[in-house]
Amino acid sequence: MERALRVECAEITLRGGREENQDRVSSAVAEHAALLLVVDGMGGHADGARAAQVTQQVLLEAFWRTPQPLFDPLGFLHLSLGRAHEEVVKLGAQLPIEQRPRATCAICLVQQQASWWAHVGDSRLYHVRRGALLSRSRDHSHVELLLREGLISAEQAQNHPMRNFVECCLGGDPVLPEMSLSRRRAVEPDDVLLVCSDGLWGALKDEEIVQQLAGTGELRSQLLALGELAVERAGALSDNTSGAALRWLGA
Repeated sequence: MERALRVECAEITLRGGREENQDRVSSAVAEHAALLLVVDGMGGHADGARAAQVTQQVLLEAFWRTPQPLFDPLGFLHLSLGRAHEEVVKLGAQLPIEQRPRATCAICLVQQQASWWAHVGDSRLYHVRRGALLSRSRDHSHVELLLREGLISAEQAQNHPMRNFVECCLGGDPVLPEMSLSRRRAVEPDDVLLVCSDGLWGALKDEEIVQQLAGTGELRSQLLALGELAVERAGALSDNTSGAALRWLGA
């Protein structure tokens, strides 16, 4: 018999220095599965908030409609993101391509002592274990490519002039965007999983994110402290700053 999920979840979203919050964030917890989701509406395009809202709605509806634990987690993530992309494309079907709504997205499914990840663009996922960064997603961005190739350092990436240039996203072009999907990743007691928009990670070092999430306090307080630090450090130009986190409490 499948045991009920034992997790602690938290979510935050801060407007930062922007006039509108175009991020959408969710943590959905059922008896045998949980879903973390962050969607970042791309503010340089029309209706970024609407793109994020539609993406969130499609993904949450898919999660709650699917019997849990999910039989095919990777198939679920791929098909659901594909449907979200199609719905965001419809929003801008009558607009010039440069004006169409777009969004980036990171999604994490947790069940059966494991997690499965998917992301499009520069919304990120982190996996923290025993005070160390076990893994994080790699952005679909030019700067991330330079970093992986060893052409720039992590410090140079922080201030690179193309750091906000995203190479793929949901919406815009009808062609299905590049998605990164992970295989099954085992989770252990006290592991923390985080999905976040670039407003959160962009002003912080990975080590700072890990240090904050590695503590033993209330998860929401830890997450809020990260968000507030990111907004403070970015100053008047701070972006929408959002994240959802889950602490695995054991089987």
